Amino acid sequence: MIDLIGTFNVVPSLPKKLEPLREIVYNLFWAWNQDSIELFRRMDRKIWEQTNHNPVQLLDMINQERLDELATDDGFVSHMNRVYLQLEVYLGAVTWYQKKYKAQDKPFIAYFSAEFGLTECLQIYSGGLGVLSGDHLKAASDLGLPLVGVGLCYKEGYFQQYLTNDGWQQEKYDLIDFYNQPMKLVLGKDHSPLKISLDFPGRKVYFQIWQIDVGRIKLYLLDTNVKDNNSEDREITKTLYGGNTETRIQQEIVLGTGGLRALHAMGIQPSVCHMNEGHSAFLSFERIRYLIKYHKLSFEEAKDIGFYSNVFTTHTPLQAATDVYN
Repeated sequence: MIDLIGTFNVVPSLPKKLEPLREIVYNLFWAWNQDSIELFRRMDRKIWEQTNHNPVQLLDMINQERLDELATDDGFVSHMNRVYLQLEVYLGAVTWYQKKYKAQDKPFIAYFSAEFGLTECLQIYSGGLGVLSGDHLKAASDLGLPLVGVGLCYKEGYFQQYLTNDGWQQEKYDLIDFYNQPMKLVLGKDHSPLKISLDFPGRKVYFQIWQIDVGRIKLYLLDTNVKDNNSEDREITKTLYGGNTETRIQQEIVLGTGGLRALHAMGIQPSVCHMNEGHSAFLSFERIRYLIKYHKLSFEEAKDIGFYSNVFTTHTPLQAATDVYN
């Protein structure tokens, strides 16, 4: 019997001339920049479609011969440098917010949502609410708003539909490989993944944090699929709107309470918390607890601060679209 010591990923070596691609693919500015998308299509149109428009996976899957060929293609290198310059100019430009308020862009608005629709390969959204959240981040990036996003990192994306031989519609859920997505783990001071714990009945639940750069905006996604948790708790963030009522309220505790603790652990102190739908409502209690414990406020004082600095929006007022718990 052979013992498995570890796994290795063999990926092509990126020629030095193409090094800017690493920075380009890890900032979702490309998702709303047509010149960037044309650049990825130019690299390998078949793989671009095969990977569901994922430039990180494109870099991993493209063969070495093609990369070497692109490095000697003056037209492609010029195109890549143009896209890279567009990204640099975009990130370094003086924004509307800076002009209007003459203020620094240090984040003080935290935008919480259960889903974010940013691009096809990041299947952490279901429909209109997610697209709204994703567009909110993109618009905030264009305006230069001092904002961060907080959401959950679902291992299963939305389902893919297909037809059986006899014409019946079926669904399949593909597991997402986060390491082959335009996202990176947030590391702690010891350079290992930063982990946050929450008190659940009779146990602690841990989660790690993934960061996605959406232009100028950081989006942080919380992931309970870590070895510190038991098998059931590892699946809290497995599926968007999946599981039973227990699963849903666990997800809302992780998003609301855990999301605020994650921001504090990263040194981000939001003055305003925006709840896009009620999935992150537990952050209201966490803010009160934090203000009482660390700022020595009374309950009434902490509650009043929350009342005037928590923002709530909903995309439908219908009762049928609202979660109800006993």
